[in-house]
Amino acid sequence: MSQDSAAPEAARKLSGRRRREVVAVLLFSGGPIFESSIPLSVFGIDRQDAGVPRYRLLVCGGEEGPLRTTGGLELTAPYGLEAIGRAGTVVVPAWRSITSPPPPEALDALRRAHEEGARIVGLCTGAFVLAAAGLLDGRPATTHWMYAPTLAKRYPSVHVDPRELFVDDGDVLTSAGTAAGIDLCLHIVRTDHGTEAAGALARRLVVPPRRSGGQERYLDRSLPEEIGSDPLAEVVSWALEHLHEQFDVETLAARAYMSRRTFDRRFRSLTGSAPLQWLITQRVLQAQRLLETSDYSVDEVAGRCGFRSPVALRGHFRRQLGSSPAAYRAAYRVRRPQSESAPPPVVEAVVPAQAGPQARRAAAAAGATGPAATSAAPPELGKPPPDAYASGHGRPSLPGQRSAP
Repeated sequence: MSQDSAAPEAARKLSGRRRREVVAVLLFSGGPIFESSIPLSVFGIDRQDAGVPRYRLLVCGGEEGPLRTTGGLELTAPYGLEAIGRAGTVVVPAWRSITSPPPPEALDALRRAHEEGARIVGLCTGAFVLAAAGLLDGRPATTHWMYAPTLAKRYPSVHVDPRELFVDDGDVLTSAGTAAGIDLCLHIVRTDHGTEAAGALARRLVVPPRRSGGQERYLDRSLPEEIGSDPLAEVVSWALEHLHEQFDVETLAARAYMSRRTFDRRFRSLTGSAPLQWLITQRVLQAQRLLETSDYSVDEVAGRCGFRSPVALRGHFRRQLGSSPAAYRAAYRVRRPQSESAPPPVVEAVVPAQAGPQARRAAAAAGATGPAATSAAPPELGKPPPDAYASGHGRPSLPGQRSAP
């Protein structure tokens, strides 16, 4: 379903008491002020003088107030959950903690709104609220790249794609972190009122009407803060340097002087990811980069990424990226033709938040001089490569956004 056809269908299903021009923004205590302010600014200010059709904004508290936000500010929402019953669009700007469950009453209100035809929008970690309500089951979605593996692990029926700035699946939409919420809100205005209205709003906000590219450029270049030297840092560093070799989790546990069971528990507690899955993801990412930047055969790529055979590479690659290595390379070259004059981007290694300076130095060295010098070092421990949690549709998508099929 295209973006253009999704809006009329949502309008046809909207119940009689709901109005399409009414936008409810659901706020919770602990939510970041920036993400919360985005839909308030887009949908809550009258800009009809600039050619932007007016929405009616209802700011709703998702729980008892006052609501505390960034910097210790306290907010009082003028409406409660009952006001969501009038909205044709419900926006959840962010959720305070990806580890805590949202209030059941708020989840019930979101489910009812969706059943009655309302369009449901999750900005950044707001996707976790939509997933907890069951609204993302079987659907493509995105969130901040840093939280994408957690979303995919906690809600395995959700097709999490950390590459995109936003995903439009018709009546349920999600965006990547922070400023990507602006991209999605502009997209909503564009869907409702056309390109001219969205462009006028973008000029008022002093932002581009459309941003090209996705989240991967931020993932690849973002280095989390160092928090000291964790006992696993040296093991992670060694693994990143030796991805071209064949080793398993038992090898990593032995290097950490731990039993396999203790190592698994410690690794998962730090990252939220099983060490085996992390290791496979790193190898797949290495293969992905080699397929993009080299002419090695698939058999050669498998050997250079530590897979025991090309069959193993193909199986893991298809499970993670939804296509074969050969099909991925072909699709990538369609999107990035060989004739492009721009040189390939310099991609820095992304290392775990728990890693200390030694691990960072080793990752940097591996990225520059490792066995696959043209490829990027694997991503942050427990965090996804750009395509690691992509939906298995097996087709290239436009950069920066994804719409309903």
